[in-house]
Formats: sequence, C-alpha cells, structure tokens
Amino acid sequence: MVTAYKKPISTLRKGMQSVDLDTLESRLSQYERSDVTALPAAGVIAEAMVALVLADALLEKVGGDSMAEVHKHFEATRAQQRIWPGS
Repeated sequence: MVTAYKKPISTLRKGMQSVDLDTLESRLSQYERSDVTALPAAGVIAEAMVALVLADALLEKVGGDSMAEVHKHFEATRAQQRIWPGS
C-alpha cells in the first residue's frame, strides 16, 4: 500500500501586477483557475515512480547486468529464503 499526497494547483482569482512582455507595459494578470484534470495524471505518475523505486530496490538487492542475470539472482535469493530457519 502506498499513500501519496498532491499539493493543490495554484488558483489566481484576482489579477496581480505583471508586465506584458510584448509591450513591456504594466498590466494585471488574468484570472487563472486550477486544473482539476491534474489529479488523474498524478496517479499515473505516482504509479510509474513506485515501479521505478521497486525496480531500483530489486537491482540493489540482487544485482545483475542483464535480465537473465537478475532473474537468476532473484531465484537464488528466493531459494535461500525457503531454507532459512522459521520460513
């Protein structure tokens, strides 16, 4: 289980002093609303990051230069765990 948090996207309800980059004149910024579609995308990104972290932990534990070697080391680790006392 993973618990993730996402900070709210900023919402600017009242314009703030800014500068128009085309004319270099002082202007008020526009109303900006928060984007409610960011939450589903955050779930996809979080899932990908969890997968990367787990893959990194697996490689740190078993090592290997190829998938065949990683698989061989993983199976050897599992075999060793099966014979540990109290398993």
